[in-house]
Amino acid sequence: MQKNLSARFKIFLMGGTKDSINIIKFLKNEYFSKNSSLKYPPYILTTTTTDYGAEIAKNAGSDKVISKPLSKEEIVNILTSPKNKFDIFIDATHPFATNATLTAIESSKTANIPYLCFERPDIDYSRFKNSIIFVNSFKEAGKLINNEFQSKNILHLAGVNTIESVLKFNQINLRNFFVRVLPVKSSIEKCNSLGISGENIIAMQGVFSKEFNKILMKEFKTNVIITKDSGETGGSFSKVNAAYELGIDIILVNRPKISDLNVNNSISNLNELQIFLDKF
Repeated sequence: MQKNLSARFKIFLMGGTKDSINIIKFLKNEYFSKNSSLKYPPYILTTTTTDYGAEIAKNAGSDKVISKPLSKEEIVNILTSPKNKFDIFIDATHPFATNATLTAIESSKTANIPYLCFERPDIDYSRFKNSIIFVNSFKEAGKLINNEFQSKNILHLAGVNTIESVLKFNQINLRNFFVRVLPVKSSIEKCNSLGISGENIIAMQGVFSKEFNKILMKEFKTNVIITKDSGETGGSFSKVNAAYELGIDIILVNRPKISDLNVNNSISNLNELQIFLDKF
């Protein structure tokens, strides 16, 4: 990797995930300490869609954060600004943030900046196949609940922004519908606006262990969970494993496929990031 020793290597990072936090910490510490060609730690500008995500990115070491959704035009303006001169665009958005990734790909092409996507490794669900019902969308999950699990206790473990799609089928009994969401005002207000009462809202932040998930599922007498294939980082395996051991049905929303994504521009761990940057 031929770097300009008189200038800082500059990275535009689309984040808001645990992956992006790990990338920031890696670049600022391990990568910099092992790379003698770098005079300074890489400069990182991180974008997130929330103040919460921005705060975590800043605490992790990001030099600058932008805490709002950005359009393609806004991103391109940042990338092409003479004062910025970014060397690479890293997309570490959520696996289900399809529109964000498409915007990232298009923006990097327009700005003529190398693009790299961090994709979470796939999980082998084969041992759970008799307990999992795979669906391709949250609307499909809602339809399934409405048709087959209407009188069951449902625990939604897929984030506040997916609840509305599940509830499109208004015959779902909200008294039996429980949700785990981030403990922030906007999440609680969103749940309330959808008719979900406080006693059905579990406000918690974090990726939880199998044992903790089992305790939660037992507490709410769960018959079926709704979750998404967001990888080990997103806690998918521990949720599925917990439900499986308790004999609870699992509705799992498949990770969306992005046809515009080039496999040569994708990595799934920090070692691959190191290799990519060293060859850059």
